[in-house]
Amino acid sequence: MNVRGQHFRTIWPKAGDERVVQLIDQRFLPHRFVVEDVTTAAEMATAIRDMHVRGAGLIGAAAGYGMYLAVVKGTDLAAAAELLKAMRPTAVNLAWAVDRQIRALSQAVTPEEKILIARTTATEIADEDAEHCRLIGLHGLELIQQIAARKQGRRVNVLTHCNAGWLAFVDHGSATAPIYAAHDEGLAVHVWVDETRPRNQGSKLTAWELGEHGVAHTIIADNTGGHLMQRGEVDLVIVGTDRTTYTGDVANKIGTYLKALAAKDNDVPFYVALPSSSFDWTMRDGLAEIPIEERGAEEVKHADGWADGREVEVRVTPESSAAANYGFDVTPRRLVTGLITERGICEANEESILALFPERVVGRRGDTPVAGLQSCA
Repeated sequence: MNVRGQHFRTIWPKAGDERVVQLIDQRFLPHRFVVEDVTTAAEMATAIRDMHVRGAGLIGAAAGYGMYLAVVKGTDLAAAAELLKAMRPTAVNLAWAVDRQIRALSQAVTPEEKILIARTTATEIADEDAEHCRLIGLHGLELIQQIAARKQGRRVNVLTHCNAGWLAFVDHGSATAPIYAAHDEGLAVHVWVDETRPRNQGSKLTAWELGEHGVAHTIIADNTGGHLMQRGEVDLVIVGTDRTTYTGDVANKIGTYLKALAAKDNDVPFYVALPSSSFDWTMRDGLAEIPIEERGAEEVKHADGWADGREVEVRVTPESSAAANYGFDVTPRRLVTGLITERGICEANEESILALFPERVVGRRGDTPVAGLQSCA
């Protein structure tokens, strides 16, 4: 994606020094554009935990590069893997990328081979993420084109929650990829952007990147979506996911479930966009099995922003009040119209998902599909 006319990915090896990985430090957006140098697996773990980087695909790419830095620095790989995996428990891409590096590195003999394999694998993870998101955009574009045809040229209103844009992946994004594709095709598309408390990833990140791309958008408070759906001002909801079971249950940023309920009540199509790396091929019951991250209460009790040319943080609650900060919720498959993947669109159920990814079922162990050796992403 372009930032002030220059193309960026969210993470990349530093030009001229591949012992350093650079990333966009999203903590400072939209007020400042900051590129951070990361040199160790421990620094990458901190970047993941403290949300310098966030979003399913980008977390996976960051973990892949983190394992590469562990090899470059001669860090114990088992310790690096354990550290990285512990940073964000809900996002399945994190463990998926670490495990992919471990499998690849098991084939290496010499230190030089390990570095080459780790660098190649990290690059593959990042490149595949960008390409899969591009394909998600093409498949999702068809949905927007169909709505645009029915509306005879009037603008298509898409509502999204949190940030599943290019900032949450290596490029293109998942939920935003169809929107960017529609905009680039010349379709009249407008995005309702949930602010997404408590960290405001919608009003800070989604709005910023849509603006950089020239997409019409309006920021709304989190509780506004249902009202807009009742008034017929939302044609389509597209969200992302940090983990989706092979049966179609979706974990995404807290508040997604409420949007799905409102969409169902108002007959608004509710789609989830995801690369196959965000599927959990071992989990069947999302409500019972997906771990829900709980973050610090200070994120709820404080807000940050820009005032008088500087960043400031203020407390917005009574000092003595307790606060709970659940990072995600689970939307049951029955509320999901469909899943937009790099291979096409399918229904949110086991039969449809596995029909799209047949290599994921090479045998059965009870009710759980047993994955083949090859990776889908």
